[in-house]
Amino acid sequence: MDDQSLSTYQRALESLWRKFTNEETWLAFGEGAIKIILTILVAWFIVKVGKIAIRNFFALRSKAPLTFSERRENTLLKLIENVLAYVVYFIALVNILGVLTFDVKGLIAGAGVLGLAIGFGAQSLVKDVITGFFIIFEDQFSVGDFVRIGQFEGTVEEIGLRTTKLKVWTGEIHILPNGSIIEVTNFSLHNSVAVVDISIAYEENVEKAEKVINELLETLKDKYPEIVDTPKLLGIQMLGPSDVTLRITAETTPMNHWYVARMMRKDIKECLDANGIEIPYPRMVMYSRTEQEAQAGSKQAKSGGTA
Repeated sequence: MDDQSLSTYQRALESLWRKFTNEETWLAFGEGAIKIILTILVAWFIVKVGKIAIRNFFALRSKAPLTFSERRENTLLKLIENVLAYVVYFIALVNILGVLTFDVKGLIAGAGVLGLAIGFGAQSLVKDVITGFFIIFEDQFSVGDFVRIGQFEGTVEEIGLRTTKLKVWTGEIHILPNGSIIEVTNFSLHNSVAVVDISIAYEENVEKAEKVINELLETLKDKYPEIVDTPKLLGIQMLGPSDVTLRITAETTPMNHWYVARMMRKDIKECLDANGIEIPYPRMVMYSRTEQEAQAGSKQAKSGGTA
């Protein structure tokens, strides 16, 4: 290394040393770090307080005479909370970049140009957002509803502008892009119907069985609050090979028809047993031949073979 290069290297080291030992440099660094920390804390505080205020607002609205349905209010609540968090944290990020001496205006302008450039490749994202908006606006389904979307069936956990979260009864969470939602079956909008088929033996008196069941059905509405109206015995549904099938229907609150059907089967079974009405079940008849019958059968077989 020649003298000129060595001198340049020494001057660079001296300049770097003066910069790091300069009091103003450390004051500027500390001031910037404090600003960044304060920005993050203020953003977190605003989001926290904002969510509490939003929840209190919806709690007050629920007491008003004219309100949205509970399911729609839950959906709007989560959506507004997410929008608040996105906006506040985006503003905080812009402020932090400004503290770090980035050209924020240039970044925003560049982001606009870049967004326009990749917009043609982000059609699915735009489709998800537009579809999510119309799902919420048209109230197709809301948080807490039990729905079937394509091959998935479960409870809606969250609806966003881009995705919908669906929780199945076994605990899994399915995250579905809103743009892929074409057909939705909502089971939570109206009352459900529990359908119960009861079989009795052909030897039993059908009229007696119907009378006993009708007397039981009169008591079920008071026993189970999920039943909206007194269950009805429709009559004979089918004549099977060894049984007569009676059909019973009961209107229930949304999504409680499975529970009500299970309880009705149990109560009807106990009621029929108590009244001596037989419910048919498969039977096997065993026939044992005596020794004389076996010998007679053997002789008959031999005579037939020699004929």
